[in-house]
Amino acid sequence: MVVVNTTNHGGHTARLVQALVAADPSVRLRAALAAGTHPDPQLVDTLVDRCAVEPDFFVRDMLTWALCRLPAEIAVPTLMDELGSGVVQARSQSLHTLSKIGDRQAWSAVTALVHDAHDEVARSAWRAAVVLVPAGEEAALAAELATELGRGDREVQLSLSRALVGLDEAVLPVLDSATRSSSPRVRAHADATKRLWDDPEGGFVLSLEVAKRASVGVSDD
Repeated sequence: MVVVNTTNHGGHTARLVQALVAADPSVRLRAALAAGTHPDPQLVDTLVDRCAVEPDFFVRDMLTWALCRLPAEIAVPTLMDELGSGVVQARSQSLHTLSKIGDRQAWSAVTALVHDAHDEVARSAWRAAVVLVPAGEEAALAAELATELGRGDREVQLSLSRALVGLDEAVLPVLDSATRSSSPRVRAHADATKRLWDDPEGGFVLSLEVAKRASVGVSDD
């Protein structure tokens, strides 16, 4: 549970801070909306802390919007610090918010989490890395992300494929190499990603099913 310190807040801000931790999600949603409508740098820690524990998707999304409304020089360092949290949602939501802000000073901190052991954190890091990648670093990022091919269930694999496709043509040599992997699972995922690159609407699922059938009876290294 996050303990909110309201000592240094005025009356209106203190009430807003308390509303952000109210039991009713509709109250929390309105409070997050108010925080974004009238950005207050004093709220940055409260908003980031709340992102780590907020159970409602729509409230989390509004908290992210409120953080995006703050000056980047205030919000980004606080969000980067949160990437070292032991709380999975704290890392994941901070990555999501950093991707929305789009400040490239977070690039190194974001890429440090692309191999995170928790799927939700890794997925958020993949998306954020593609958004923040500096010009000229696309191929290097593609190679780094490609080491995660074959990871997780279909949803995790689709997230990685979408991130890779977001790197445009820089990803194609990496995928070509991965389709020659000794691992059937990696080959299938690489092939599915190539199909997604060719057909964003329907190539991924079809390719996974075809690849799965083709590799029946073949053990994964």
